[in-house]
Amino acid sequence: MPPPAEAGEDDAPDTGDEAELRTCAVTPGLHGERLDRALAALVPEFSRSYLRQLLDAGLVRLGGAAAGKAAARVRAGDAVQVELRPTPQSQAFVPQPMPLSVVHEDEHLLVIDKPAGLVVHPAPGNWSGTLLNGLLARDARAAALPRAGIVHRLDKDTSGLMLVARSRAAMDALVRQIAAREVRREYLALAHGAWRGATPREVDAPIGRDPRNRLRMAVVDLNQHAGKPAQTFIELLQNAEQFCLVRCRLGTGRTHQIRVHMAHLGHPLVGDALYGGAPAAGMARQALHAERLALAHPVTGKPLAFRAPLPADLAAALAAQGLGYNPPESHDAP
Repeated sequence: MPPPAEAGEDDAPDTGDEAELRTCAVTPGLHGERLDRALAALVPEFSRSYLRQLLDAGLVRLGGAAAGKAAARVRAGDAVQVELRPTPQSQAFVPQPMPLSVVHEDEHLLVIDKPAGLVVHPAPGNWSGTLLNGLLARDARAAALPRAGIVHRLDKDTSGLMLVARSRAAMDALVRQIAAREVRREYLALAHGAWRGATPREVDAPIGRDPRNRLRMAVVDLNQHAGKPAQTFIELLQNAEQFCLVRCRLGTGRTHQIRVHMAHLGHPLVGDALYGGAPAAGMARQALHAERLALAHPVTGKPLAFRAPLPADLAAALAAQGLGYNPPESHDAP
């Protein structure tokens, strides 16, 4: 069955075999109404966006013939047949076994080292094969938690450490800790251009949807555009003639924050085509790695710190530019 009306706008119908045929007649009160609006009244338990997508997929018949445009007018007594199909979204939250690199696991907390290329949460274009699907297959308790315990995200092509709750108490505590900026998150990034100027540097620049390209984020003026405050602390680790290796610590956690702030400074990340970067030194994806997490355990309060080694592609890119990296001595305090 398709999802109910609260499903989002991305619940496009699939082409599977399971379907329900719903037949109804246009009531006198709907005479002369647009077809899409009549559908919403005749099949009210499903979202308008879902029904519109059924129309676009040719799964609605009016008077025995395939329905035309959504704006077509209906007449009282017209027979309407709707082929209700499952959607990719309704089938997304299923267990799918996959190898996961586990850095830490206890009764309440899981820390994983996410590889580049793994999508965290089902979304349009990636309704399966996500980290969420893998977590559901790995732990039966994950199904009882919102988003299978996922409390923050990494972009598909960003590698590194992620926190996942294994109990509701841990999930609620982690959400509070992240909101209060009590979880220390550090990233390594390889960027275009030799670094010039102060280091370390604090970037305090609001981020919102790019008004010129809705697919991107951008530094915005909050007096003119919607956005939220964003803070990143950047430290130069090594310079090369055309590149720099930096460590970035998040003060806030906005969408694409490090990528946007680095591009704003004139140092787009290597491989980050969305924000002005280009492939180099063998890096085809954005050269960003969530290297370190430090926090108080969400249930016991014990100080925890975790570090993920450089992935092979980023290590090779640094070596190709003569940039070595030795992580500092580990310390347990957040």
